[in-house]
Amino acid sequence: MAEEPSAKRHHADTSDKRSNLVDINVPSEKREYTTTLKVVELHGNEMLEIVCTSEPDKADEVISRLWMKLGGRFRRIVSVGVHYTNEDEPPQMAAVLQLCVNELCFVYHIAAATKWPKRLTEMLQHEKLFTFAGFSIESDKEKLKLSGMEINPNKFIDIQRKWRVPYTGKEYDSLTDVVASVIHPFYKGMKNKINTQEDYKLWGTSELPDNIIEYAGVDEYTAYKSWFMIDYITNGWEYAKEREAENFYDRPYCPFTG
Repeated sequence: MAEEPSAKRHHADTSDKRSNLVDINVPSEKREYTTTLKVVELHGNEMLEIVCTSEPDKADEVISRLWMKLGGRFRRIVSVGVHYTNEDEPPQMAAVLQLCVNELCFVYHIAAATKWPKRLTEMLQHEKLFTFAGFSIESDKEKLKLSGMEINPNKFIDIQRKWRVPYTGKEYDSLTDVVASVIHPFYKGMKNKINTQEDYKLWGTSELPDNIIEYAGVDEYTAYKSWFMIDYITNGWEYAKEREAENFYDRPYCPFTG
């Protein structure tokens, strides 16, 4: 995947307005930084912007952008994913949180941060506006809770439970199985971009290298795009069933009704 050089910036000072934010309970090396990958190529002509940060102020800015992208939509779907600290250093906690809407992906490096962004708390715990979709999300919720953050339990969907790839014979489908089936076979090799044994140990370190940030963003984009398409098709099918039950298709056709 091609991309523009990442834009990185670092800050040593903590602003006074962060004093009322909730602390992050993940023991690790703390460092404020932001890395932006502006043009990450996906399949076809689609492009993805990924913003990775450990700064609460920058996180609030990106979350506000996600919020604006959802304005006016009937279904406000946000994909959510979590990567964990090294399992060899228990207790295993949330190290990275990913959110995605359309072509914008937000990666919050929890392990490098000291505070939870205010807008993030508002979004994840909102009672009405959002539906969060993730893959094997129960484990993610558990690790997030250990780190001091919770998702509204009434507003999430586990894609692994709600959708099955037909005719595979598998007990459980992986995210790769789902996205290659629903979006494009291009994504069958998305996990080949990193060393799953060694690179997975980097989630709890500061700061994340560009290839890991790209992997996190594309991973979350595919979860978002998969559920968006599944939800759209499923709703269309349900709507058609309702019309059929009302004998809509047995009525005489009138070209002037559209």
